Amino acid sequence: MDYKDVLRIKLAVLKREHGDLDEAIDAIQSKPMPDALRMQRLKKQKLSLKDRIAQIEDQITPDIIA
Repeated sequence: MDYKDVLRIKLAVLKREHGDLDEAIDAIQSKPMPDALRMQRLKKQKLSLKDRIAQIEDQITPDIIA
């Protein structure tokens, strides 16, 4: 297993966590009295995961300057 294989596995895990946070946020929003603080924290975590996902994707397929 090489370095890029490890990154791909990490990427899959992070994408799954990102999706799980999406579901959790949707569940909170669907309640009659959503917990705004909890939702804000989850959205912040989701944004952080999105940044980490982008970093790993860049490592797997770096931009090639033509």
